[in-house]
Amino acid sequence: MMKTQKLTILFLFVIIMLPLQNILAQAFKLNNQKSSLVVYGTSNIHDWDVKTESYDGAITFEDVSQGTLKALNITVIAESLKSGKNGMDKNTYKALKTDDYKNIRFTLLKVNTITLKGENTYAVEATGNLNIAGKTNAINIEFVVEIANNQVKLVGEKKIKMTDYNIEPPKALFGTITTGDEVIIKFESIFNS
Repeated sequence: MMKTQKLTILFLFVIIMLPLQNILAQAFKLNNQKSSLVVYGTSNIHDWDVKTESYDGAITFEDVSQGTLKALNITVIAESLKSGKNGMDKNTYKALKTDDYKNIRFTLLKVNTITLKGENTYAVEATGNLNIAGKTNAINIEFVVEIANNQVKLVGEKKIKMTDYNIEPPKALFGTITTGDEVIIKFESIFNS
């Protein structure tokens, strides 16, 4: 009899908690129109940058009121990266092997720390998989999360080396213009519920 009561109580607890978890857990979808992602690099002639025209993603919280991040996925269409110079774009797509690898992807693996910075603002240190040109590396990344009015804003930057992704830094004009191996990815991603 006692075992039956315990099972009944456990069953009722689960039934009550499941809807609460769904209320607390909240997913937001990337707003491509309001978001920006820019890659900055150098060359032996001048600095350069490419901006994405199309990327997608979603962020989910275990409890949005506490900023407890559960999942984050970002996908950038590689050929949406534009410099404003056709020749440079072609060299970029060749280096990124876009004929074979259409997308650049980031997938959150784990949140290492979340620190409250201000009202509804959190500093996050996380680890995720970054896949570029068919090569995946686990990276540590820091960003700030701001939550307000059913909107989440992620702001941050990450330095990476192209050669870590088996990408040969692009060259132009028969090798007289060479790009540096290190690039900085800066992002301001806006998500709406």
